[in-house]
Amino acid sequence: MRCVPAVRCLAELGFQVLATGGTQRFLVANDIPAAKINKVLEGRPHIEDAIRNRQVQLVLNTTEGAKALSDSRSLRRAALIHKVPYYTTLAGMVAAAEAIAALKNGNLEVRTLQSYFTGA
Repeated sequence: MRCVPAVRCLAELGFQVLATGGTQRFLVANDIPAAKINKVLEGRPHIEDAIRNRQVQLVLNTTEGAKALSDSRSLRRAALIHKVPYYTTLAGMVAAAEAIAALKNGNLEVRTLQSYFTGA
């Protein structure tokens, strides 16, 4: 999984990582501490409960295939209802992790979009 650098960055910044079964095992195997949480279909307590209880501040979720997309619908809805940022792409995950790191380290710089193209 190419999400390892982004998740590692967030863990190093002090985020507690929650992940469902296979992802949790994968992260732990890659030296990223992660607690297991149930998918909704696996019973309570599950990820939606954690979102409702304000135990989740950021959701990183990629899906592959129609079944996975359908299964994650309730997760996306819970994140939206409870105003939890939700990223579904690797690029989004990396950008979020880098932005949070920059903010936490005091290196956040606001620039105009044009400055990226003119070299200013």
